[in-house]
Parts: sequence; structure tokens; C-alpha cells
Amino acid sequence: MVQTPAQRRANEKFAKREEAKRGKPESAIKSQKAKFKSPITPLWLALLGFVVFGGLIFELIRLIFRAYY
Repeated sequence: MVQTPAQRRANEKFAKREEAKRGKPESAIKSQKAKFKSPITPLWLALLGFVVFGGLIFELIRLIFRAYY
């Protein structure tokens, strides 16, 4: 099977990462994995916040203007 250029780059990146691990104790390798990466991007968090809190804000504005008319 022929590799695509994207797959070839991914394989080279993986090989470099694995090569950097060679000869190091396992405790040093695991400390690199300790970095937490959020499974949801800030863009999706902002969108979710807008949907939830934006609806609330629009509803409050509607209630305020309804009280004056």
C-alpha cells in the first residue's frame, strides 16, 4: 500500500518522538505525558456558552422591554 504524504509526515513525526524516548527511564517519559489537553476547543466552548447564556440574556432583554410597553 502506498503512503499518502500526510501519512508519511505523521509516521516521521511518530518515529522522531519514539526515538527521543530511547534510553530514558520510564519516569522521565511519563512526566511528558502529564500535560493536560482539553478535549473541547475554546471555539466550541464559546459557542456552547453563547447558546446557553445568550438565550438567557435575550430572554431577560425581552422581559425587560415587555414590562415597559
